[in-house]
Amino acid sequence: MASPSSFSKAILTLACVVLLIGGTSAQLSIFYYTETCPDLFPTVKSIVQEAIAKEARMGASLLRLFFHDCFVNGCDGSNLLDDTPTFTGEKNAAPNRNSLRGFDVVDQIKSAVEEVCPSIVSCADLLAIISRDAVEILGGPGWDVKLGRRDARTASQAAANVSIPPPTNNLSALISGFQNHGLSQQDLVALYGAHTVGQARCTNFRARIYNESNIDSSFAQAMKSNCPSVTGVGDNNLDGLDYQSATSFDNTYYVNLMRKRGLLHSDQQLFNGGSTDSLIRTYAQSQDTFFKDFAASMINMGDIKPLTGSNGEIRKNCRRIN
Repeated sequence: MASPSSFSKAILTLACVVLLIGGTSAQLSIFYYTETCPDLFPTVKSIVQEAIAKEARMGASLLRLFFHDCFVNGCDGSNLLDDTPTFTGEKNAAPNRNSLRGFDVVDQIKSAVEEVCPSIVSCADLLAIISRDAVEILGGPGWDVKLGRRDARTASQAAANVSIPPPTNNLSALISGFQNHGLSQQDLVALYGAHTVGQARCTNFRARIYNESNIDSSFAQAMKSNCPSVTGVGDNNLDGLDYQSATSFDNTYYVNLMRKRGLLHSDQQLFNGGSTDSLIRTYAQSQDTFFKDFAASMINMGDIKPLTGSNGEIRKNCRRIN
């Protein structure tokens, strides 16, 4: 028979094991769907590849969906929900209206995944996987995506209006905005490197190219050709955030910032005599360092307030609550 001390140790060990299991069961894991949906990754990637082959810009659009999801009450798929007569989603919030796109591609992916493993994979997790695949397909780094998020049953247009960093932000507002989500200054600079792909609307960079002085004059002139100075004229005209290679995921975004060729005010704020200048130089000089840090920061962003365990739900259709 075990001594009282041995018995106590055994109980303590068992309690620790139970605590560990309970404490980690609700955490995200790269192995979350290994048994329940083994065909998940190839199913998603084939559709992302097809979508980008049809329209190279779609890669950046799909990546942006994940950013705009995570920055509003966590990575919970809330920005995929449609408005209804009794429900207000986030699609018509100021940062998203006439801006977020790619919802049809997400629908196509969700439908395909439901075919191979019904009611298993959340829309929130799909956004995380899709963003990784889009970056890889455009020439960027890959990473192991942590999974196990569940989908929100709610959305907040009000939160979307204030939580997503606007293109008018100064450096201090960018830093504090990212800190509010548990993200560091390095995360800020690395994640803004996503602007190496995608396009911006004239209405979001008009003030920069016509009014600001910390901008390369030839670059400003080139951008003015597609963005008239009069508000309301050509507001939705597009130009590449990284005008040299807006469909290739590389480090030229940082090279452009050093040349005062950031398209958005908030872009150039990252290289304007402030605390982030040195990291901009590092990424401009080393694409490998940028890729490594970007992958790590995407994982960090994916950890923002996920719904796990019994919270939320697994939507059958990403546009509506079950």
